[in-house]
Amino acid sequence: MGRVNFGGVVKNVCLDYVPEVVVGDYTIVHVGFALSKIDEQSALETLELFRKMGALEEELGTEEEAFARAANAPQSPCPDGSCELNGKDLPAANPSGRERAK
Repeated sequence: MGRVNFGGVVKNVCLDYVPEVVVGDYTIVHVGFALSKIDEQSALETLELFRKMGALEEELGTEEEAFARAANAPQSPCPDGSCELNGKDLPAANPSGRERAK
């Protein structure tokens, strides 16, 4: 494990896939895993692009900021979408486990 600075936000990251990375290097990170080492120019250009897109703040905000965004986001009784089909509510589940007549 190592600590990686994402344009000012420091996160713990698994470095197992890039054992050659040392302090001061730049890496591509996905879901907490450093995947590859990149050169400084590419890293700085990418960080600037992410800043312009607002992606850094969205992805790398603090836990408190993430909770605040989630609290202000539209809420659904079924966040996984299982209670809606094409924007219409699904019928209630059949407790008997048998298929309903159509």
